[in-house]
Amino acid sequence: MTIFRRVVAIMAFACLFAVQPVRAQTILRDAETEALFADMTRPIIEAAGLSPKNVQVVVLQDPEINAFVAGGQIVYINSGLIEAAQNANEVQGVFAHELGHVVGGHAPLSGRMGKSATGITIASLLLGAVAAAAGSGDAAMGAIMAGQRAAVGSYLAYSRTQEASADAAGASFLNKAKVSGKGMLDFFKTLQNQEYRYAVPQDEESSFNRSHPLTADRIAALTQTLQSSPAWGTPVDPDLEKRFERVKAKLAGYVEPFNAVMRDYPPSDPSLTAHYARAYAYHRAGYPAKADAEAAALVMSEPDNPYFLEVQGQILMEAGNPQGALDPLRKAVRLSDNSPLIATTFGHALVATDDPANLDEAEAVLRQAVGRDDSNPFAWVQLGTVYERRGDIPHAALAKAELSNLTGDTQMALVSAKRAMQGLPEDSADWLRAQDISMVSQNELDDKKRH
Repeated sequence: MTIFRRVVAIMAFACLFAVQPVRAQTILRDAETEALFADMTRPIIEAAGLSPKNVQVVVLQDPEINAFVAGGQIVYINSGLIEAAQNANEVQGVFAHELGHVVGGHAPLSGRMGKSATGITIASLLLGAVAAAAGSGDAAMGAIMAGQRAAVGSYLAYSRTQEASADAAGASFLNKAKVSGKGMLDFFKTLQNQEYRYAVPQDEESSFNRSHPLTADRIAALTQTLQSSPAWGTPVDPDLEKRFERVKAKLAGYVEPFNAVMRDYPPSDPSLTAHYARAYAYHRAGYPAKADAEAAALVMSEPDNPYFLEVQGQILMEAGNPQGALDPLRKAVRLSDNSPLIATTFGHALVATDDPANLDEAEAVLRQAVGRDDSNPFAWVQLGTVYERRGDIPHAALAKAELSNLTGDTQMALVSAKRAMQGLPEDSADWLRAQDISMVSQNELDDKKRH
């Protein structure tokens, strides 16, 4: 499982009462998971009139049952939602709803709440000033509070309208894609159970303080539309469901506490999903022999499964045996059609052997990986290491510039790009790339100085 972490700042689309501060989130990237989501979402994206090349699904390590958009064509899905979903069709229903926000051009929460609330709050302050001039401090405070409540009420009503619109759009996308809407309704029922569990008031008056319509209302509004569609009876793809159960298991093994994994996937369970979950759980908990055994069981059952080979290689490499990891990872790269994420793990293993004879292969593998996916910071780290060990300072500097540009270290990106340009052949492809990073970084720094 080629999962690595990258810290980014994101803003949740939905919030009950107020804008939450931007918080760092951990992105989980995994070749198998990304391939699954690409296949699960492709027909829905096309039904929405969008290109699958432009719509991205990003999985976040967050136990909250949530999914959202934050501008652009990226749908963020929390690990907690994947674990809570009973099947792939439920996740498709959630995705279709979020795609409704994308197609509807709904503004991210940060911009939407900031603009509407700020405008009305300023008005409330003016009202308060008028009342204060009349000599009533209590009246001024009351006017301010009333204005703020008007701002929040206006925002929440607007948000509820957008949520209902996204529900309707999502349902239409599912029907057009011939994907059953059962999963959408079933997941709303899961959310409804959460409302009951936390005693969320179900009356109309309390709904004033909500950014989303009551789940019962959403279910009622969607049931007729979804059940009357020919797509309602479309059977779920058994291959997708099998793949989804495996992704859920490996995700649990990676993010859940060890005891919880052992409870849900006990050693007595001989299924492949249980082997998957335990392989990661044992690996994380520091039981290398048990992790190796679980991975070996996976590979023995399906010798040509690139993701089983990947986990076997990753466990071997991270347990201190990079040489032993080379064969399974090399095979995994080939069988996965040169997946950039798996190729990066293979390149890492080649570098970790500390054998100069492996550097040529490592460079070839890693350059191909960044050529297909240049947003993987770990790949740039490994490629930079290859160049450093060769004494190729200009290309090492270019790799550092790419990494810094990707992670938002503008000053380092500028310095590294200029260093790379000094040693690279002028007007070569790499020199031009370094020049691009240098110009973009300099412009960003200049903009910061002006503001």
